[in-house]
Amino acid sequence: MTPVDFLLALLVVAAVLLFFVQGRGHRTPAILADPVRTPGVLNPDVTQANIQATICRHGWTATIRPPVDYTNALKRKQMRLYGETGSMSDYQEDHLISLELGGNPTDPRNLWPEPYPRASDVDRIENDLNAQVCSGRLTLAQAQQREDDLKHTQG
Repeated sequence: MTPVDFLLALLVVAAVLLFFVQGRGHRTPAILADPVRTPGVLNPDVTQANIQATICRHGWTATIRPPVDYTNALKRKQMRLYGETGSMSDYQEDHLISLELGGNPTDPRNLWPEPYPRASDVDRIENDLNAQVCSGRLTLAQAQQREDDLKHTQG
């Protein structure tokens, strides 16, 4: 390998590493949920005693999920309140206490504009917490507190 070939190979490796370190496409940084604007509100219809009939029943969240026109209007308003100026498609209007863990579906104090890709990462965490509650490894209150802590301290 000639010195020029070596240098070209090194540049290609550096470019590939830079690509993966910086990520692909536009990424909005995570923002913290404001504990005053978005303290989280529970759904009074979900209790530890009825989780098997509510959050642990496959498809239950679809029965209470608010319509997109409601969450999009709220997302637009809350993005302004949070000082977020990006595209609405860069955010998910997310429940601070997720529907999977007994969060209120429509109370604006339980919804906030969570940016992607963080929103997708947190969705996986919410599903894992739901599985832990439904298997008895965590109580509903423990999982709700973990989710609250996560979104208020890590976004």
